[in-house]
Amino acid sequence: MSIPSLCCILPLPHLADCLTLLYFCPPPQPRSTTPAVVPPLEVTEQQPPLTYFPWAQPLSALPASTLQYPAASSSLPGPQLVPVPISIPEPAPQELEDARRAIGALPIEKLLLEDEDNDTILHIYAAKGLRAHTLAAAERMKPLRRLDAKEHRGKTPLLVAVTARHAAIVHDLIQAGADINAVDNKGQSALHLAATYGYAQVLQVILSLGFPLDLEMKDFEGHTPLHCAVLAHNTLLRDQSSQALTEEQHRELQQQSRELESCIHLLVQTGASIYSRDVKSNKTVLHYTVQDGNISLLRYFLELNAFKSKDFVNNKAHGNTALHMAAALPGDKKQKEIIQLLLEHGADPSIRNLDNDQPIHMARPGKAGEQSGCSAEKLSLPHQEKAKS
Repeated sequence: MSIPSLCCILPLPHLADCLTLLYFCPPPQPRSTTPAVVPPLEVTEQQPPLTYFPWAQPLSALPASTLQYPAASSSLPGPQLVPVPISIPEPAPQELEDARRAIGALPIEKLLLEDEDNDTILHIYAAKGLRAHTLAAAERMKPLRRLDAKEHRGKTPLLVAVTARHAAIVHDLIQAGADINAVDNKGQSALHLAATYGYAQVLQVILSLGFPLDLEMKDFEGHTPLHCAVLAHNTLLRDQSSQALTEEQHRELQQQSRELESCIHLLVQTGASIYSRDVKSNKTVLHYTVQDGNISLLRYFLELNAFKSKDFVNNKAHGNTALHMAAALPGDKKQKEIIQLLLEHGADPSIRNLDNDQPIHMARPGKAGEQSGCSAEKLSLPHQEKAKS
């Protein structure tokens, strides 16, 4: 499956307002060290609350030390809250008995047979959602060391079940001994796939079973599961802005967006680090949200960080801070709000990138900037004077 990508046309930026924010803002204030609770994701009024994921205990009830998320470079595992398992009913006894009888009658050579795509019978059962047959086949293939056999894309039966969104089969395969951290040819684990597709129920099954998980595992693009969920949410945000959508398509995208928001919340509450950087660009989730103008997730991550890392908002990716990226946004009506939000959380407009440019120099030229009545030289004076003092 893939998330559709549609083109969007954005209005021209309000550079006058943005330039004013960048150069006539007060110096960054130190953040309060008072612990805060994990903020809820911003949901529009039309969106019903996501109430189908119960938790063992709310984060607001935990001591402050438990809420401190470790830096990505830390070798220590982060504190994890295990979600209350989803109630997965047992397979129908008679159906399971019949499946075990049928699978038990198969000779080993047929049981281990692969098709032209290297799919085993276990892959096929998992893809089709045949739960009883999947469990029966898994029980026979485990002692044969074929429970984690890979098809042509490197997917194990567990990864196939995740991609097909069969939560009950995912549950059964993990309980049967499938490798929960197995990866496909793209380096994506069950967590990566569930996060990318926004399968919140499948993700909770994986997180709640209590098996050791690497929440910071990176795929071959350098992305953690949390990175994947944020990038997928950005894609949906762009798709939703398209004027070519039908009402039904718009509703479907809204539902996918809610599912992805739930995945992000699940990963964060379970201990996924918001400070992890991708391998290729050195970006964090903060850079991802800014680059696509995803203000709801931007606010969420900034509030999560409010009492942890003062450097989070000023970290560089390819030499640019999030504020550099915000100043360079194409004509986005939320540019002013994004810049204001970053400044309120300690973004430093005097930081220079590898080209010696400050955020103001990244702003796109145009009449809006000229109409502000302030040249770049004048706007930079407050920071120049501050540097001299």
